[in-house]
Amino acid sequence: MTNPLRPFHLALPVTDLSSAEAFYCGLLGCSKGRTASRWIDLNFYGHQVTLHLVDTGEAAATNPVDGDQVPARHFGVVLEMAEWRALSARLEEADCEFLIAPRIRFEGKVGEQATLFLTDPSGNALEFKSFADPAQLFAT
Repeated sequence: MTNPLRPFHLALPVTDLSSAEAFYCGLLGCSKGRTASRWIDLNFYGHQVTLHLVDTGEAAATNPVDGDQVPARHFGVVLEMAEWRALSARLEEADCEFLIAPRIRFEGKVGEQATLFLTDPSGNALEFKSFADPAQLFAT
């Protein structure tokens, strides 16, 4: 990749703004930006995530990936390994319920990565991952 990364924008449905804010800002450490009665903008690791209040949630399908059932609908961020380990430890200390507990996926293969999945209070699936070799991000 030769161009600098640009921040992405993602809007997520949530069923309770206050619990979503506590999860993203309190537990994950995101900072809050603009807000309105039915939405909140967040700084999610330098990217803009907007939480939109909705009346109902939606179930997500899964796909098998290296022995795990990965939610087909999810988003996340690729962290530096030290940052991933610190977040993983903080989530474990907070007794988070993981969809997929912290682990190394594709061990010894192309694309080896540390990964973990959890959901926010509205059921949106998030993945946090890291590569020991960041050049493996788009490796085939």
